[in-house]
Amino acid sequence: MRIRFGLFTIDDRTRQLLKGERAVQLSPKAFELLLALAGRQPEVLSKTELHERLWPKTFVSEANLSNLVAEVRGVLGDRPRTPRFIRTAFGFGYAFCGETIVVDNEPARSVRPACWLEWGRRRFPLFAGTYVVGRDADVEIRLDASTVSRRHARIVISDERMTLEDVGSKNGTYRAGERVHDAVPLADGDSIRIGSVLVTFHVREAGATETLVTAG
Repeated sequence: MRIRFGLFTIDDRTRQLLKGERAVQLSPKAFELLLALAGRQPEVLSKTELHERLWPKTFVSEANLSNLVAEVRGVLGDRPRTPRFIRTAFGFGYAFCGETIVVDNEPARSVRPACWLEWGRRRFPLFAGTYVVGRDADVEIRLDASTVSRRHARIVISDERMTLEDVGSKNGTYRAGERVHDAVPLADGDSIRIGSVLVTFHVREAGATETLVTAG
């Protein structure tokens, strides 16, 4: 099973967590925790159930689970108080709160992005999922500029649609020179202005073999 969320893909066959096309290091227990939560999103899994899955028939301190949750959050860039992926159900357990897409039929390999944003020499790969664009350190697409709001705009990529919308920014979001409020469709070559930052939206042609240089 392969599960996509944000910039990440988790693959239980290869035991890998990918960020774009790059493998991200997780300890085996942390990987198992993330897989358990993402695989049953948005269900809340109790601490007891997670302990039994991660340490069957073994007594461990409750701090062991807390430490694994902290490891997963650290790798995903998640924050306990404003979670995008791992939510705490206080006094009970944890749940995966991000939007996920299960892609069982794809081959077990790194999947090339269908779309990307280009900002100068930097490129942000866009797989299926929801991407917040802004200046905050924990958004999926970070544009570090003073005219960009902390959480400025949202891009949604799926098989059925590719859309852009503003999320209450101060300096506005524009597509092809027209201000965007509600979700509008995106097409290959669309120019997007986020505050004063100009980016371009691209869609990969079928069979293209270009290698993307992802933003760090």
